[in-house]
Amino acid sequence: MQTASAKYHIGQIVRHRKHPFRGVVFDVDAQFSNTEEWYESIPEENRPDRDQPFYHLLAENDDSYYVAYVSEQNLVEDNSGEPIEHPDLPDMFGDLRDGIYPLHFQMN
Repeated sequence: MQTASAKYHIGQIVRHRKHPFRGVVFDVDAQFSNTEEWYESIPEENRPDRDQPFYHLLAENDDSYYVAYVSEQNLVEDNSGEPIEHPDLPDMFGDLRDGIYPLHFQMN
């Protein structure tokens, strides 16, 4: 059995490599743990490997706020220093400190 090690951590700001959005990590799956329907909806040539960490993000773009599920290969660290404005952020995290949002509570 292969053990995946997550590159990004809860509270960290990341952005997508190809699509114009960024977000805060609020959960991490060691490998793909979404539905087959979701996975199959990704065009085959863009489908990420299942055996890598996948991240749950409070995401935002210029038009909206949403929750995203993204493979590690499609993320990069966001070093812009700009805060995330997602409306659900205060429910889970404290104020941005040194580029990280601290959790308000411990998750399982």
